[in-house]
Amino acid sequence: MRILVTGGCGFIGSNFIRYILEHYKPASVSNVDVLTYAGNMANLDGVVEEHGDRYEFFKADIANADQMDALMTEHRFYAIVNFAAESHVDRSINSPQNFIHTNVVGTSVLLDCARRHGVQRFVQISTDEVYGSLGETGRFTEQSPLEPSSPYSASKTGADLLALACHKTFGQDVVVTRCSNNYGPYQFPEKLIPLMIIKAMRDEPLPVYGDGRNVRDWIHVEDHCAGIIAALFEGKAGTVYNFGGNSEMVNIDVVKLILDKLGKSHSLISYVTDRLGHDRRYAIDSSFAERELNWKPLHNFKEGLESTSDWYLNNKGWWEALLERAGRY
Repeated sequence: MRILVTGGCGFIGSNFIRYILEHYKPASVSNVDVLTYAGNMANLDGVVEEHGDRYEFFKADIANADQMDALMTEHRFYAIVNFAAESHVDRSINSPQNFIHTNVVGTSVLLDCARRHGVQRFVQISTDEVYGSLGETGRFTEQSPLEPSSPYSASKTGADLLALACHKTFGQDVVVTRCSNNYGPYQFPEKLIPLMIIKAMRDEPLPVYGDGRNVRDWIHVEDHCAGIIAALFEGKAGTVYNFGGNSEMVNIDVVKLILDKLGKSHSLISYVTDRLGHDRRYAIDSSFAERELNWKPLHNFKEGLESTSDWYLNNKGWWEALLERAGRY
């Protein structure tokens, strides 16, 4: 059984490839990634040595129909798991066209190619940001209205709706997963947790948007990967599954936990002008996925944050090389 993973050199995609190859021995993975700034071949160091011909990599753009057709002609894939996406909200505000190209056009191309080539299942990896912002109470369910606030979340909403429309129109076997904020190893340093860890390690100011009271529900990337695999093999076609970590935290409290873990002063915190369209609170209700897929998050957030901090402490060469390549020095 061969699976096509798109965006497999990114944070979640690379963790997923490692996870499925380790836990599902019959599975083989083809990874297609165009290698933008956040796609890092080093995220998969050692995978070929450990898993041999069960893993292969192709550099290609998911929005290029000729490249995707050629790949699906070469291999018969059981499923496509679509992680490929531009994902940083700030970048979407500055350059929304890139997000439309990858997240909307790319998803459309993949869906069309999958249908032509008889791919049995298509898993669209999405985000809780498609739901917009919550008040002080309540959680997002799979029935919550879609109210994206940024070009990034709007592009992901469009991709989700395209995928679900292909199920309704063509009978295509599509599953959509939406998760809360991920954390863990191999995350690009522009995201909150690795950014704060690295800046704290270097005794640099830690920029916190607005009043720092925005709330996010954090899920360890391994728990998310386990949920995706459950949806891949057990999910019902045409269905959306939410995955959350049951770990709501105020952003400023996350930053303070990181500083305390690293033995750094809270005086490094620097409040900056708030992000445009900054959603106030996200929280995911995962009860449907827990019930239907027999899945639940296993990581405690504070322990997971400590192990993540340790990973960045012990892998300085990884993130220094990534920052240098991205022109951040």
